[in-house]
Amino acid sequence: MYLHPRDYLLALKGNQSSLHEDVRLHFEQTAPASLVRMTCAESVDKGHGRIEVRQCRMSTDIDWLRGRHPEWKNLGSIVAIDSERLIGDTTTRETRYFISSSLVSASRMLAAVRLHWGIENQLHWVLDMSFGEDQSRIRKDNAPANIGIIRHAALNMIRQVPKNRVSIKRMRKAAGWDDSVLTDILAQVF
Repeated sequence: MYLHPRDYLLALKGNQSSLHEDVRLHFEQTAPASLVRMTCAESVDKGHGRIEVRQCRMSTDIDWLRGRHPEWKNLGSIVAIDSERLIGDTTTRETRYFISSSLVSASRMLAAVRLHWGIENQLHWVLDMSFGEDQSRIRKDNAPANIGIIRHAALNMIRQVPKNRVSIKRMRKAAGWDDSVLTDILAQVF
């Protein structure tokens, strides 16, 4: 386990604009290392025709951030993950920012972020392959969030049903075609 179960690790995106901007500026500013408590870790992965280097920069010197964003309880650290991916002659770079309540080492934080994205990517892949989520044209108001909740609930119900080598996509289709299959799925949950 990379983080304690009570700790949080959250990716910052545009929906947290001022928090995201504050964290980004913190990592981009040039300050003497003696003034900022920052630790670093790096990992290199090779496979599938690519080389990926990930560097984790983690700062616990964030009293200023706690003051600016008091709504984030137990905020312990901020994290920048710099990824450089080399595929053939093409190199891409990306920096993602996170907040966490954890004070683990930078190497453990790097592993936790990688695990988090692996789980997120796996869930997205299953939803896309089994429910055609990427092809959905539902865009109006709260409908995308609502249908997303329904898809997640359906996926969780299907996963609870014992099946003999039957894919999630096939179980979903069978439940739509045969009420007895749907009844079996719902009976497992309720």
